[in-house]
Amino acid sequence: MQLVFKFIAQLNKLLLPSFTKKQLDITNAKKWQMALIGWRYYVTKRALGN
Repeated sequence: MQLVFKFIAQLNKLLLPSFTKKQLDITNAKKWQMALIGWRYYVTKRALGN
């Protein structure tokens, strides 16, 4: 299962925008941006196996 999340994490890296590079302020983030941040966090956490 961890292998699946590693693959999804690579897809996220290629396809989804990086809000860190854009220096997005979390307090001003829109709902869809917060959802993407949550999704990337969830996938990254599962990919690392923690």
